[in-house]
Amino acid sequence: MNLPNFFLADLPPEATLSPGMISDACQALRKNRESYLAGRSTAHIVKVLGNLAEAWLDAEYPFRRLALERGPAATGFSQATLARGLDAFFQSLTQDHLHALLIQDLGHAHRLDALTAGVAEQKVSPAAMARGPELLVHIAAGNLPNPALASIVLGLLVRSAQFVKCARGTSLLPRLFAHSLYEAEPKLAACLEIAEWPGGDRVLEEALFTAADCLTATGSDATLEDIRQRLPPKTRFLGYGHRLSFGYVAHEVLSSFGAKKIAARAADDIVAWNQLGCLSPHAIYVEHGGAVPAEGFAELLAAELARREEDEPRGELSVAEAAVIAGRRDFFSVRAAAATETRVWQSEGSTAWTVVFEADARLHFSCLNRFIHVKAVADLEMALQGADHYRGQISTVGLAANEDTAPTLAAQLARWGVTRVCPLGRMQQPPLTWRHDGRPALGDLLTWTEWER
Repeated sequence: MNLPNFFLADLPPEATLSPGMISDACQALRKNRESYLAGRSTAHIVKVLGNLAEAWLDAEYPFRRLALERGPAATGFSQATLARGLDAFFQSLTQDHLHALLIQDLGHAHRLDALTAGVAEQKVSPAAMARGPELLVHIAAGNLPNPALASIVLGLLVRSAQFVKCARGTSLLPRLFAHSLYEAEPKLAACLEIAEWPGGDRVLEEALFTAADCLTATGSDATLEDIRQRLPPKTRFLGYGHRLSFGYVAHEVLSSFGAKKIAARAADDIVAWNQLGCLSPHAIYVEHGGAVPAEGFAELLAAELARREEDEPRGELSVAEAAVIAGRRDFFSVRAAAATETRVWQSEGSTAWTVVFEADARLHFSCLNRFIHVKAVADLEMALQGADHYRGQISTVGLAANEDTAPTLAAQLARWGVTRVCPLGRMQQPPLTWRHDGRPALGDLLTWTEWER
């Protein structure tokens, strides 16, 4: 299957982009939005997106097959990892879930179509209508494809023309999604542009930044600050900076049989996208007092990661990435030789996976790519003390607890500042209604008009 040159990212590698090309593309997007997108109903867009997601879940769908054929070379993920990640995203992209997102963020499913008041609002509030920016620009992170796909979906819902700028060599999956939209609804896809170039090309970026009404960006805090300073004052900016996540296992779920199930769920979160997203755990805290101790849980997790490597291999790393893992392994192996409170399990003959057990509760950055810390703690308070240096930067906590204690633990995490608590095993599968960094996904894109009758 050969992709036609519908988007700038489809141009051959030797093609050179210019500021004029970027400006012309942005002008065309605005015109196409006015002609093809601005007047579409929410119901129509929801139906198109829901049908497109169903197609991507079909193993024989040409664009999915192409993603799995070309994806490993383009992304570094194995076919199995790509397939599981795409399934998680497109399974959440149903018409019911899209409708729930609209109700959650807007209070009414037709708020983007007309001045509307819900039943509870009619006596005390004005009618209101929301509208998205005319041109929405996304600076996509290069490590995972799903955030870029989610950004495109949100932009379509709010009727925005969109320019998605990908890092060099990372545009394959956004391109394939855009081409699948083109096949389903060519006029909607005409309101979308996908391009890629190396980050830091200020000449191209100036042309893009000048054209944007709203710009979203995912990257390091330093990158976001640089972008913020270069944007025109009129441009709304939504930046998603560095975040990290961890898991927490309460002692009551660590029965001899239950511990294996919990270890399998933790492995789900570590294996998903090779632990590279902000929602992936850097550590799993395990409470004392279970039938299986924390060290025993670490051993179970190591066995599970070894099994997963057979079914869903991590994929190849660069020499530099492998060297970082080898260095970290050596560091903790030396510590383990000198103290019984540290143990290391690792894949033999490769850097495919590593489990480090420690009694020290301090949260460490993992070097990722299936390198996980397991830490023994007395309770959640001890775990939060260990993570206190990163307070305000924790995105997600994957929680394993019974129905009696889970609400109390979740409330404690919320008061501490965690923006998402989910079951362990679903950390990399946020629902479509997820409030990214605690902010409304659709709401931050919108401008409102109220009619006081």
